[in-house]
Amino acid sequence: MKTIIHKIKRITALTILFVLSTFIISENIFKAQKKYCYDDINEIPENNVGLLLGTSKYIGKTLNYYYKYRIDAAVELFKRKKIKYIIVSGDNRVKNYNEPKQLKDDLIKRGIPANRIYADYAGFRTFDSVIRAKEIFGQDNITVISQQFHNERAIFIAKHKGINAVGYNARDLNGKYGLKTRIRERFARIKAVLDIFILRTKPKFLGEKITIG
Repeated sequence: MKTIIHKIKRITALTILFVLSTFIISENIFKAQKKYCYDDINEIPENNVGLLLGTSKYIGKTLNYYYKYRIDAAVELFKRKKIKYIIVSGDNRVKNYNEPKQLKDDLIKRGIPANRIYADYAGFRTFDSVIRAKEIFGQDNITVISQQFHNERAIFIAKHKGINAVGYNARDLNGKYGLKTRIRERFARIKAVLDIFILRTKPKFLGEKITIG
């Protein structure tokens, strides 16, 4: 019995050490991506395509401001001619939930022409969205559109997949509203490091190529 307990303690200690090590490594990796993220619309370089990363429009019945601010950022980039086309990428795995369609509809309402918007219905998570931008939509250069912490993760994935990416930082949220998201992001960063260096993860779906423009 003592031997079993000793083994369990050892496994637990090793697991904690592994998680902490991965967390520290991932935080340093993602901080290095900050230089590719822009707050100033005048400073960000032009790209043909922006990749707008999806999230739900509502949390319950309340507007999700992460969503609103990403839409605002995408519209600003397009109207200032920093991008010419937008890929809206998000989750569409269940019948009554369609992030790309919602994003596209709201962009059109804000004056973006429908023929400048391409929907990626298999962007189940950031990893898939970024890789599909290259593998399906043929883009080696993209402007990622989300909050800075999210852009840093997306750019990290992009760089390791041969994509030259910059990020335009949508307005962020502070205080209690963003606390849960920030906690979730810590785990997402660890997963991204594992996906790239350990698991060699592939997107859930690829499929036929789509030509932009």
